Amino acid sequence: MVTRLRRLEGLLGARLNDVNYSSIAELIGNTDAAEGEDLDYKRAHYASGDQGREELAKDVAAFANHTGGLLILGMAEDKGVPSRVFDVDLDDSRLRHIQQVVANNTAPPVPYEAIPVHSPDAPGTGFLLLAVPRSPHAPHAVTTPTTRPSREALRYPRRGGSQTEWLTETDVATAYRARYTAAAERDRRLEDVEQELVDAMYRRTTPHLIVTLVPEQAGDMVIDSERFSRYQKELLATQLYLGQGSSNFGRVTVGPRRLVVTEGGSRYSARAELHRDGSAAIAIGLTGRIYVNEYEDVEMHTAELGDVVYPLLCALPFLASHARDRAGTSGLAHVRAALVSDMAAHPTQNILDADRPAIVPFRVDRLDPTTGRPQPLTPEFYPYAVADAGALLDDLADLDRGLLQATAALADELLQAYGYPETGLITRNGHLHPSQFTQRTSGAVELWARQRGLL
Repeated sequence: MVTRLRRLEGLLGARLNDVNYSSIAELIGNTDAAEGEDLDYKRAHYASGDQGREELAKDVAAFANHTGGLLILGMAEDKGVPSRVFDVDLDDSRLRHIQQVVANNTAPPVPYEAIPVHSPDAPGTGFLLLAVPRSPHAPHAVTTPTTRPSREALRYPRRGGSQTEWLTETDVATAYRARYTAAAERDRRLEDVEQELVDAMYRRTTPHLIVTLVPEQAGDMVIDSERFSRYQKELLATQLYLGQGSSNFGRVTVGPRRLVVTEGGSRYSARAELHRDGSAAIAIGLTGRIYVNEYEDVEMHTAELGDVVYPLLCALPFLASHARDRAGTSGLAHVRAALVSDMAAHPTQNILDADRPAIVPFRVDRLDPTTGRPQPLTPEFYPYAVADAGALLDDLADLDRGLLQATAALADELLQAYGYPETGLITRNGHLHPSQFTQRTSGAVELWARQRGLL
């Protein structure tokens, strides 16, 4: 998953993982590319001794503890402005050394990505970009032994302009409180968003996949007449189901601080609630097999693996696009996928209705390829199963391999409740196997993946 730093992508003219050598070299003399809170230049690799390890740990932690940023190795600067190219070695040993230094000398270890940009004239050398996102696990401390006299007992750096400053004890205490408070608030927000959607659909008695997303940083979608008209047109033209080439939603209305989007009136039709802060949830009815007894009473619902993984793959970019493009947020998001056999089976529901049918058991089965009959992997029935993951909004919204990786992480955990160690439809490193989806969805999955270059 590639870190997104919007201002710097604008300077470089591309996403960080797509930047070419010349676009970095052309920064020379550009005052808009001067060192700042999100950008720093290094003429050469960090030294391998104690001072070099300390300096590298300090620089990446300072970005992570602030708004994130980019270190460009292989560029000299004059008064902060890039001035001359000095290609650095890009061999694996250099990358491993950086990885070891960051892992061993920051606590908790700072997340970052190393992006080599090779020189067209001398492959194996060029620029090395170290992209550091703003970290939800801040504050990060530098744990290397100090190499110079200092009265600082606490070693938590933070970027301040084009320099590094050190957090005071009060700053550190405040940052720790913010870390745990923010995490708790996101969890509560996610539960609230999911529950409100379930409350609105409590009469549904069939199995549903519920996907909920809460961005780490709250956004703000403005709802007024002009914008609502635009949102309505966008959503009514949205193709929720990837590879099927048709719009799906039939109605868009305004709710309390949200947009409510519905597919239709059947017991399987999707409903989404898109909140002003970028949070969002969608419930998609699962089509599968229904088993009835001699009195025509429903005894069991079953679905195949693809019946679950495909709508999950479709729901994630739909929710992430809302958070990023309407609410204007970015960075990480907390995502939850849940399976319910009946809305009454959701943990938040306490429905006392004598006329309501009993909750019907639900299973996710494989089909025997020769007989076409279900092959249950477990005798257990779980009316509610859940999985959680963190993901970059841009990875989900941009429909690239990061979306496949996030889908696999959620699907594998979710379907363990039904006896699957992993689904096998999408691997954790983002490889897709369309033929293993259901007959109804495999063609759409393959078409979409081929169009996106993901096969």
